[in-house]
Amino acid sequence: MHGLGLCVGESGMVSIGFKALPLRNHKSHNSPQNGLITDEGKTSFTQRRMGRKGSKKDNGFHRNDSNKNESGGGPGAMGSARKFSQNNGGSESQASFVRKQVDPETAKYFSEITNVIEGTEVDVEERSVICGTALEEARGKEVELATDYIISHTMQTLLEGCTLDRLCAFLRSSADEFSQICMDRSGSHVAETALKSLARHLEDDESYSIIEETLSVLCEAIVTNPVDIMCNCYGSHVLRRLLCLCKGVPMDSLEFHSTNPSVVLAERLNLRSSHLDSHNAPQNQPFPNQLKFLISEMVDPSRADMAILQANQYSSLVLQTALKLLAGQEEELFHLIPILLGCPTDAASEENFIEVKTAKKVRRLVEENAYSHLMEVILAVAPDTIYNDIFTKVFKNSLFRLSSHFCGNFVIQALISHARSKEHIKLIFEELGPKFRDLLELGRAGVVAALVAASQRLHDNQHECCQALADAVCSRDESSACIIPRLLFLDNYLYSVDKENWSWPSGFKMHVLGSLMLQTVFKYPSEFIKAYITSITSLEDKHVLEAVKDPAGSRFIEAFLISSISAKQKYKIVAKLRGHFGELAVLPSGTFTIEKCFNACNLSMKETIVSELLPFQAELSKSRQGPYLLKKLDVEGFARRPEQWRSRLTSKQSVFNEFYEAFGQKDAKSSRAGNFLSDSYKNTQAEKFKGMRKEIDDGLSSGFVSKSGTPFLAHQGSTKPKKSVDQKSKARGFPQDNDDFSKSKIKKLKTSKDGESAKNEKKRRKKDESSESSNKKLKAGNWDQ
Repeated sequence: MHGLGLCVGESGMVSIGFKALPLRNHKSHNSPQNGLITDEGKTSFTQRRMGRKGSKKDNGFHRNDSNKNESGGGPGAMGSARKFSQNNGGSESQASFVRKQVDPETAKYFSEITNVIEGTEVDVEERSVICGTALEEARGKEVELATDYIISHTMQTLLEGCTLDRLCAFLRSSADEFSQICMDRSGSHVAETALKSLARHLEDDESYSIIEETLSVLCEAIVTNPVDIMCNCYGSHVLRRLLCLCKGVPMDSLEFHSTNPSVVLAERLNLRSSHLDSHNAPQNQPFPNQLKFLISEMVDPSRADMAILQANQYSSLVLQTALKLLAGQEEELFHLIPILLGCPTDAASEENFIEVKTAKKVRRLVEENAYSHLMEVILAVAPDTIYNDIFTKVFKNSLFRLSSHFCGNFVIQALISHARSKEHIKLIFEELGPKFRDLLELGRAGVVAALVAASQRLHDNQHECCQALADAVCSRDESSACIIPRLLFLDNYLYSVDKENWSWPSGFKMHVLGSLMLQTVFKYPSEFIKAYITSITSLEDKHVLEAVKDPAGSRFIEAFLISSISAKQKYKIVAKLRGHFGELAVLPSGTFTIEKCFNACNLSMKETIVSELLPFQAELSKSRQGPYLLKKLDVEGFARRPEQWRSRLTSKQSVFNEFYEAFGQKDAKSSRAGNFLSDSYKNTQAEKFKGMRKEIDDGLSSGFVSKSGTPFLAHQGSTKPKKSVDQKSKARGFPQDNDDFSKSKIKKLKTSKDGESAKNEKKRRKKDESSESSNKKLKAGNWDQ
């Protein structure tokens, strides 16, 4: 079998054989490190926990529960099932698997293969031939080779370099034992490498049929006993990759292969759109039949024990991936979600499928670590009908109790952030609104932040929500000036012994969630947040400066400066930073704050900001965001010609004033009074003319191009000669006079707008005349009768 007497000839082709290549020093395959998976669950990998971060996770709740398992649940059937699945991978057959040793002759052969691939320069075609030949030699010994600690690395290299035919042949040949390969520490890497290599061939349409056939064989082999591989720490990784391959999404996509806490938090607080929204869900499905078959068979009650799958952390990850991949496919979700909730199979098709007994069980399960993660994804992807049923039957009247639990509170955050209607927000606020203070003291600020964000998103209970948050940190008889400081230092205030005499603690890091809640609050209409405006404008100068220097504090200041609050109130905050703009600009996050300050103030303060940045030009030019700020504020132009800099800024201001007078909403005047350069005013009409606004800006800026030898950051590396100002203006089609250019553009826009209005009026009159004419005919007809 191994007598492949190949040699290197004049043509450069490489042959493999025992006599042709020197033997590399090969470690013994009987060493203890090679028998790492003989007893399943003994590796440190299986001992890792999926626990929630935070030392205050209990906060006085369940501390007397000494028999609690690692997920936070009490003893009982679920606890024993979870323990069983962690220690044994969910099945006895897994523990009975004993790795077969690779015979010495085969080990020597693959050692020589490794020497050839790693030790010499081999072109792509020759490498493909070598890899294919070696994989052919592996036929019938796939499990032994893939699970060997050393040879498995060689197998990965071979699978990456072989042709598609050889790759598919290897997978089909090993399909019957693919589950064993997936559940092995070394074999799982081989299996994942094979799936990655398979994914690289998806772009070739001619390869579709052979890949589909191979995936069908693998799926049928896996579903014979899916619990084993789903509950295994290694197997779950492979299975998630297989699901992603069937869906056609990137293998290492964070949305489908793992959970980033920062991303989840940003989605819950409306800081970014959710990838699980139906309109954002990926629509490409290269192998929909295989995906549907694999998921349905994995959760088939006749094959899988749902009690084990619900409690095991690794199966939870697989099910989360399956749900994310099915986002937007309501028919499939209507079948899958009731099963994951533990509903009887005969009730899954009914409209109200959640029974009282099932609801009680789910409320207990969401206090388990693994199932709480699963429920978060269920709430995110559930169709409106299912979400409403889960909300009404499972969580209603239990919101505060679950919010107090260190696992359950994350589920409630997901429930709130994915609320579908104003009615949901009203019901949630009725239960949790009066409990804001209690939730903050329990360390459940995430629940409060989620409700504040959901209220702002759905525009319901906004005033009540803002008032409840203020009351949680400041009593009615206290001055509203204390609201902002206490939210910025939330933990410091709540855990202080003498709350009545608490004051701003200088030198302490600001509370991230407190800052995020304030950022959301400043998105509310100004009439609902008057107490917060009073509080921030009452801050001392040194406290505003300290806030801007803190990463969390600077974000909250920026949110205030770009809000719909009047320019007069914003100016009060900017003025408190006078004399410190330069030192703030060189901070990592200070660049963004200085830009917001510049946009929010009048011409006089803009000049003050730029003049304070002049001594820091050299330092800013070396920082990451400094060059952008110097260009945005035209600091060099101000240093050379201050009068021309002022003239340009004034001209720019007047152009935007005229633009918004023509196309902006009338009710937006108050928010943009004296500040048409701020980011606070955003409406649908303005978005439509975003391109025109940029064109005007470019036209006005064209006469003040930097004349220094160093180009701006966006143009670094360019070797083209610089054009003069006049050449640039002509090339872009701009008139020499910037004011004439601006007015001509706006005049054209006005004319086009008036023309459209006239056309619409003509159409309306014509329609009314024809309608009147038809009515007269109708009356005449009735009279004749």
